[in-house]
Amino acid sequence: MDDDVGQVIELLWGTPSRPSRGPRPSLSIAAIADATVRIADADGLESVSMQRVAEALGVTKMALYRYVAGKAQLLAVTIEAAVGEPPVLTGAGWRSRIEEWAGLLRENWLRHPWLPQATVGDRAMGPREVAWIECPVAVLAEAGLAGPQQMDAVLLLCAHVRNTLTATMSGTQPWTPGNGAGSLHERLAQRNGDYAAVLGATRSGRSADNGWRFGLELILDGLEVRVSGGPGR
Repeated sequence: MDDDVGQVIELLWGTPSRPSRGPRPSLSIAAIADATVRIADADGLESVSMQRVAEALGVTKMALYRYVAGKAQLLAVTIEAAVGEPPVLTGAGWRSRIEEWAGLLRENWLRHPWLPQATVGDRAMGPREVAWIECPVAVLAEAGLAGPQQMDAVLLLCAHVRNTLTATMSGTQPWTPGNGAGSLHERLAQRNGDYAAVLGATRSGRSADNGWRFGLELILDGLEVRVSGGPGR
C-alpha cells in the first residue's frame, strides 16, 4: 500500500492525536475540515489549497502541516466532513427506504456540488462514507437481493445521482439552454429530417430534474424484479 494512502486511512480511521511537538495545538481536524468545506462550497474544489485553508483559519501554512501532511489528507478529511452522518431510513419497505436513501444522497450532493466528482476514483474512504454505503446494502440484503448484486445496485444508484447532478454535463447537448443552443437547434431542424428523432424528443425541452426521477424509477423497477425472483436473480 502506498505510504500516503496508508497515512490517509490512519487519519480517517485512527484515533485523533495532537501534534507531539511545537506550540500547544490551536486547531483540530474537524475545524480544518469544516473550513475547507466552506471554501469548496463557495468556490469549488479547485479553489482548495493548503495556503487558502491556512489563511481562512488564521494560521500559517506550516502550522496546518502539523495536522494534515498534504492536500491528499486535506481532501480526505474534507470529503468525510461533507458526507456527514449516514441517514436513519424510515420507509416501511425496501423500495421506499432505497428511494429515501437516494434522495438524501442527492440532497447532500446538492448542498456540496463538488462532492459528486470528489468521490470518484481509487481512494481511501472514511467511516462516515462507508456507513452511507452500508445503509442501502443492508436494506437490499434484507430484501433478499443476491450478494454481488447488492453492491452493484448501490453503485448504479450512486452513478445515477452523480450523472443527473454533474454540472459539467450542462451545455453539451443541442437542447440544453445557453451557449447558443437555440441556433444549433435551428440548424439541426434545417437538415432535412436527419435528426428528426432528436428534435421530436426534445421539442418540449428537457426534464426539470435532468432525468433524476425517471431514472430512479427505472432502477427501482428493475431491482423489484430481481428481488421478487425475476430473470437473472
